[in-house]
Amino acid sequence: MDTPETQSHQAVHNSADPAGGQAASPRPKSPRSAGSPPTHSWRPRAHAVSWATLAVTTGAILMTSIDGGILPAVLPAIVKEFDLTTAQAGLVNSVFFAALLVGAFGFGWLSDRIGTGYRRTWTWNTAMLLAIVGGVATFGLSGGFTAFLLLRIPMGLSRGGSEPINVALVGEWWPKEHRGFAVGVHHTGFPLGQFLTGALIAGVLGVAGWREAFLLIPMLGLVIVIAQGIIGTRRNQQRVYDWIDANGLTKPLPELSPRLPGGLMAPLKACLANANVRWSVLLIFLFLYAEYGASTFLTTQFVDGGMDFAEAALVAGASGLTGWIGQVVWGTWSDRFGRKPALTVLVLGWAASLVAMIFIGGAASGWVVLLAWGLFRNAPYPVVYALILDSVPRAAGTGMGLLIGISSGLSGVVAAAASGWVIEHFGFTAHYVILAVIALTCLIPLARITETVQPVGQAPAGPTTK
Repeated sequence: MDTPETQSHQAVHNSADPAGGQAASPRPKSPRSAGSPPTHSWRPRAHAVSWATLAVTTGAILMTSIDGGILPAVLPAIVKEFDLTTAQAGLVNSVFFAALLVGAFGFGWLSDRIGTGYRRTWTWNTAMLLAIVGGVATFGLSGGFTAFLLLRIPMGLSRGGSEPINVALVGEWWPKEHRGFAVGVHHTGFPLGQFLTGALIAGVLGVAGWREAFLLIPMLGLVIVIAQGIIGTRRNQQRVYDWIDANGLTKPLPELSPRLPGGLMAPLKACLANANVRWSVLLIFLFLYAEYGASTFLTTQFVDGGMDFAEAALVAGASGLTGWIGQVVWGTWSDRFGRKPALTVLVLGWAASLVAMIFIGGAASGWVVLLAWGLFRNAPYPVVYALILDSVPRAAGTGMGLLIGISSGLSGVVAAAASGWVIEHFGFTAHYVILAVIALTCLIPLARITETVQPVGQAPAGPTTK
């Protein structure tokens, strides 16, 4: 079984680092417990290369979010050009989504087999380049519907593969004490990308067509690929780890790029043997079910309530304005007080927000409720991702791939359809009550998860495998 390992630290380096600053006086260190030690400061400390990696990976998640938003944004134009039926339009989404699931697990597993740490850069850059190639091919080769449909496969593989590797990558370049903060900041790319997608699509469509959107927007990712290739080197990771040792913090990995011993399936076996991974898949499935169920029909609810479509669409996206705040705040809070306490508060905040949606009667109340929901909506994901990194450090790519692939796949298949049926037969009040109950159900798998952070002032956290 693969559990977080007790870490021993290398000799302390007392020399100054030009990029990271003068090394602090070392604190006496004892062997750490499993998982992540708590941070005793609200101010994150890291080497300059760690901050640079965080900036690049946040940009990468921003591009992942934007790439995933191209298809739904231009789908009406595609339907019109190819004269698609509703079933054919649905098939486009289904092919993309199926490829996403394969990419999430496939690339996540591959990154563990090739190597963690700086070696993940190679796998991640391959996943990102696949989206760029798919975008160029869509621009030049999608003369008919069949070709366009098949070209959703590389785009979906890239979208699915880039996120789990990216999460694992950022976690391996930051001290364990600030892992929740780093993953939280890193994931602000998603709410920011949701807003930027519309602006970028509108800009492209103002001067060109939908094919140019697939060509030009993924090309922006070349800057991120080049930057990650420059930063994500063995030498830079060694500088980061030396700085972490010298400043009395905890390295994310015992070596620069360790790999699990065993055969090809070793990362998968390690993840399936770990109780935290198994229960986290169910936990994220429930969160995503509630999120997809709520977000899919918000605009419909507002239009039915008397808003015009443009205003309804604007209000429905309000949670993105505060989503990044919740990700940073709750990720940082989990570093200090534990992943489970943070997730407990988030579950309660989610349930309260969903109940409050029953009482939205216009634009003003919609803004208030959805801005409040934003403080909780996106935050569970980086906290759980940090927990996965704590739990299976040598198989983080596979663990993230399983988590994202399975939970996203199942929730995407059932949530919207089931919620639509409830609304049609029982109305929005019953819809939100059911979603609030589903959110509260998250407390069940959460109770089965073992804490991976030693909260300040408490005894060390225990092992994560049950």
